[in-house]
Amino acid sequence: MSDTVEKIKCLIIGSGPAGYTAAIYAARADMKPVMYTGMQMGGQLTTTTEVDNYPGYPKGTDGTAMMEDFKNQAERFGTDVRFGMVSKVEFSDKIGGVHKIEVDGSKNIEAETVIISTGATAKYLGLESEQRLIGGGVSACATCDGFFYKGQDVIVVGAGDTAAEEATYLANICSKVTILVRKDYMRASKAMQHRVMKTKNIEVLFNTEIDEILGEKVVEGVRVKNNQTKETKVVDVTGVFIAIGHKPNTELFVDQLEMQKTGYLITKADSSKTIKPGVFAAGDVQDHIYRQAVTAAGSGCMAALDAERYLGELM
Repeated sequence: MSDTVEKIKCLIIGSGPAGYTAAIYAARADMKPVMYTGMQMGGQLTTTTEVDNYPGYPKGTDGTAMMEDFKNQAERFGTDVRFGMVSKVEFSDKIGGVHKIEVDGSKNIEAETVIISTGATAKYLGLESEQRLIGGGVSACATCDGFFYKGQDVIVVGAGDTAAEEATYLANICSKVTILVRKDYMRASKAMQHRVMKTKNIEVLFNTEIDEILGEKVVEGVRVKNNQTKETKVVDVTGVFIAIGHKPNTELFVDQLEMQKTGYLITKADSSKTIKPGVFAAGDVQDHIYRQAVTAAGSGCMAALDAERYLGELM
């Protein structure tokens, strides 16, 4: 491990809409932010082929191109964007204290403020065909991608409130929605189950799992299997929405920051502040409700403003 310690005013851990927006605001406030992007530069959005619901792109764009726009804008104002992985953190409990960060197991940083925007990772089934067709009909966000399947037949995989919400949302724009439930009951709240059952163009298949997603470049159908009878059949759909949950990328902060039982970072009401002075969280790492690019960007702005005010109060 290197003995050299780099001292910076604002460290941003993670990229994506939250991180890049925080960087833009922090750079414009002369905080000279340094960003470590993590292994997936641009975050989850880089797995989305088309983005039509972000303001400012009247003709739409794709996720990778949009994140490149964000990155270029952050760099234009002076953000130092670096490819690397934060491997260890030691946050100070004191107001004005120094936060110690280790990058890639070797580089040492001392930061006056830290903005965490490590995001969350969608849970998938683990099928090879599923991974191959992400962006080609397989999605983990109905709100993001449902529009592209207007008037078509789709499948939702999951049994909880998220799956029920995604299915009822899709039912408003799709011809038919089929929910695949692995067990013989749904885990969703009774209210959500009633909403699903009352929606005419939603069909629920219990004891049913995906055996294979069909298609080479785009989804052409799904072979499903009844896990009781072992019978299989092909369901003709063009979209598959995996709704089995998200996992916030917060392992690094266990025993350092306050978290929900599901791992999402807890921030103080109406702010991005964590329990550690000078440490802020933005985007999907602390938002388990909305999980949209535009809300992540908004919280990134909040984090940078909170960090700027924190430093201002120390003067």
